[in-house]
Amino acid sequence: MNPPDRIEELLSVLKSAFSDGSLVRLKLGGYHGTEADLKSMEAKKIVAKGAEKLSFTYHYKTRDIIKNNILPEAMGLLRGWLRTEFRSAQLSTTSEDIMLERNGDKVRLKRSEVAGREAVSAEHDRAKNRPLKADAKPWLIDLKITDEAGNVRKDGQDKFRQINKMVEIFAPLIQSIKSEMPRIVDMGAGKGYLDFALYDYFSAQGRNVDITGVELRNELVRNSNETAQKSGFSKLRFVAGTIGGFDASGIDAVIALHACDTATDDAIFKGIEAGASLIAVAPCCHKQIRREMEAGAAEARLEPLLRHGIFLERQAEMATDTLRALLLELHGYRTKVFEFISDAHTPKNNLIVAEKDGRAGRDREAVLRQIAETKAMFGIGKHYLEGLLGV
Repeated sequence: MNPPDRIEELLSVLKSAFSDGSLVRLKLGGYHGTEADLKSMEAKKIVAKGAEKLSFTYHYKTRDIIKNNILPEAMGLLRGWLRTEFRSAQLSTTSEDIMLERNGDKVRLKRSEVAGREAVSAEHDRAKNRPLKADAKPWLIDLKITDEAGNVRKDGQDKFRQINKMVEIFAPLIQSIKSEMPRIVDMGAGKGYLDFALYDYFSAQGRNVDITGVELRNELVRNSNETAQKSGFSKLRFVAGTIGGFDASGIDAVIALHACDTATDDAIFKGIEAGASLIAVAPCCHKQIRREMEAGAAEARLEPLLRHGIFLERQAEMATDTLRALLLELHGYRTKVFEFISDAHTPKNNLIVAEKDGRAGRDREAVLRQIAETKAMFGIGKHYLEGLLGV
């Protein structure tokens, strides 16, 4: 009789727990694969847009990355990881804990019952209490989100959900800044949806914030300042100008949502230069690195990935934002890259969040080596942000 396959036993329980809603969490540890700086991984069930998925959080040395997979894909990945790359796993359900340990070809499994553990909701996009309430506030009316009676307009529903999601993401990041009145700059503010939403939220919480929106278009700046004045938001202002030309001295946080191409790098540079506690950017367009890749010579093994224009574009996005995260780490920031809320006008929805951390960036030689290797792999001569930082 063949000995029991402990890995398959664990995966069988995981599959059942995923299906019946009893899954709490899966943790993988003891990583010994080839991916640099990957330490551990966690997984949980989510339901997003009606689809059930296993959401993986990849914990790296200085950043976290979240990827979602449907169950068949996830099971295939886990089967490979547990046999070759992770030495341990801990599966928690509402009724038991399962510990798996692998030492070479030897695999041990320990199961223990638990009682009273509650199920974890998998509803990733469920209805929930929103940080902002619909009201007849001047800024909500002026931005055409609500009508004069405070009801969310039919054509403002998506935007109202979006700004609430923005507040859910950014408010905790700003709250962690150690300043009595954090100075926040929104680079490329547009109509200022995020700025009005954050100012309103923090005012309701009794927290003082100072927010400046930088926007190139004079008409938008004028309209936004008029709305801020009507709303009584005395520490919210908008200024006309470019990101590169803004004096960011003394700021605590830099935010840039969908600043095109190298404008995102200008925003990152301003934050690093100012020593900001928080830098958060949702990049848009990656033309500079795509041009570098087209002019350079990528490794031959990447040829199938770069042969077609649409794939080249996606690889350019990945390479651009990977280098941005590494350059932030080089300058003392702990970074996370995850999926952000989709904008109504663009599918670009990755968010890079960098928080100043004295522990990050200490192994400069290792980070510099990763930057050099990434550039060489894709045939990149120089990242625009490297030039700004003098790297």
